[in-house]
Amino acid sequence: MKVLLANPRGFCAGVNMAIECLDDAIRRVGTGIYVYHEIVHNKYVVDRFTSQGVKFVNSLDEVPIGGILLFSAHGVSPEIRSIARERKLQTVDATCPLVTKVHLEAIRYANQGFNILLIGHEGHDEVIGTMGEAPESITLVQTPDEVGSLPFSSTDKLAFLTQTTLSVDEATAVINALRSRYPQIESPKKEDICYATTNRQDAVKALVESADVLIVLGSQNSSNSRRLMEIGASRGVPSYLVDGACELQRDWFEEAETVVVTAGASAPEVVVGECIEFLKQNFAAEVSEEMLRDENVHFATPRELLTLKPARPE
Repeated sequence: MKVLLANPRGFCAGVNMAIECLDDAIRRVGTGIYVYHEIVHNKYVVDRFTSQGVKFVNSLDEVPIGGILLFSAHGVSPEIRSIARERKLQTVDATCPLVTKVHLEAIRYANQGFNILLIGHEGHDEVIGTMGEAPESITLVQTPDEVGSLPFSSTDKLAFLTQTTLSVDEATAVINALRSRYPQIESPKKEDICYATTNRQDAVKALVESADVLIVLGSQNSSNSRRLMEIGASRGVPSYLVDGACELQRDWFEEAETVVVTAGASAPEVVVGECIEFLKQNFAAEVSEEMLRDENVHFATPRELLTLKPARPE
């Protein structure tokens, strides 16, 4: 068996920043740290921090007044920030700067009187946070088919934004439908889909044509990981999204000569290594690292970490 190991893969700069942020908070104050939602959408990462005493919550009512709270990489709405202030929480914002960019675009377009069409997936943390910036001005669009039923006219002021972790092909299909129906629609000068999302998708597209099986390391609730799996499946290649080697099944590979392995932007390299080891031990796999693009992006951790103090809940 030959294994083509996609590069780039795994952690992006935003995920690295968020994880470094939480690691630093633990070093500074120890226990008593809460995170609103999962810090990133990855079971291995969340389990690691849970074992260190971090508590992941879905409501700020679960955080003691005066406690320490991190906002996840996916961002939060102004309402959540307001509740955090009311509860006198020490907050650290680990939102990915590329998600913050979309939030700021939403605010700018709303202030200018635009109706904003947000291309994304309903219920995703990032979409919820972005829509919370201007709920009266934003309409969610998930598929090209939905464009035909939108209530706007060719004279309305319209702009579109996109969730950062979408499939490029998926977003392009919706954008084309929007531009066809609304030629006047505006968009940011620079696209919203994250560079890392695009790079990982391009790597899979380049490699999967010669693959018998595609393995994507990532959690089921990771949007960008699911998009990688869907690229392989759309090309007729058996494609699997798994959290780690423990989920791999031998019969997936019995007749496979070439396997492509990659990882979503929130999946750590350790789970990739365990997957490779499984294929080596069970199928004498020979691994070839396939470098398609170099990434040298780094985001600094938030300044709030410097003043973080052990919580004294009221």
